[in-house]
Amino acid sequence: MSSATANPSLSSPALSPSYFPSHHSLLRRHFSLSVSSLSSNKFTAGLRLVSLCCQSPNLGAISTVSAMSDSSSSPSPSPSSAIDFLTLCHSLKATKRKGWINHRIKGPESIADHMYRMSLMGLIAGDIPGVNRERCIKIAIVHDIAEAIVGDITPSDGIPKEEKSRREQAALNEMCEVLGGGMRADEIKELWTEYENNSSLEANLVKDFDKVEMILQALEYETEHGMVLDEFFLSTAGKFQTEVGKSWAAEIISRRKSNLTK
Repeated sequence: MSSATANPSLSSPALSPSYFPSHHSLLRRHFSLSVSSLSSNKFTAGLRLVSLCCQSPNLGAISTVSAMSDSSSSPSPSPSSAIDFLTLCHSLKATKRKGWINHRIKGPESIADHMYRMSLMGLIAGDIPGVNRERCIKIAIVHDIAEAIVGDITPSDGIPKEEKSRREQAALNEMCEVLGGGMRADEIKELWTEYENNSSLEANLVKDFDKVEMILQALEYETEHGMVLDEFFLSTAGKFQTEVGKSWAAEIISRRKSNLTK
């Protein structure tokens, strides 16, 4: 759910310093530097990021230098790469979830708001045999991270699921390049893919957290604004995979029924 417009393509156009919009002064300056000392792989990575910055307003403050640096085996990102990555993630705080916008909710939650409460769910959930709660928290933190670039793509956008996944995968790869690659970037990719494929007990639980957080937010908006948001409860009914998800959803639905009968 978001108001941002997804980037239709992540390919690199023909580039020159004059190609960059005036507000991308940082990119103009770095592109004008001599590239004779760069390997072709580093330069290609730089061009891809420059292209992406020109296509997406969410990337205006990102430096191309960190993307061209060689840190393929680094256990942690450089300070420059870390701040570039965190700057890019700011749009998760600024982008509102599209489902609420479509229902004309005033001042709706952001993508980051949604992920934060999901992370708290991982923190407070009881111990479950075979489930690593710390990993659940990490998955919750990164599961929508690609929306920093593509925005919140919802069924109302009419974009096929396969295309949505392709765009998000490409965006995730670009974000990990901004981070400088290495172990931390690999971990983010692994966690995101695990959630996307619903391929572990932890992913099963976080998928439930995603739906629980949505219907809890719907209940809160119903109470706050005096409206009925049946769509969110109907779309999640019968789709919870875990006992925690089922029991928490049942509690929310019980409270909603009490509110509706008042």
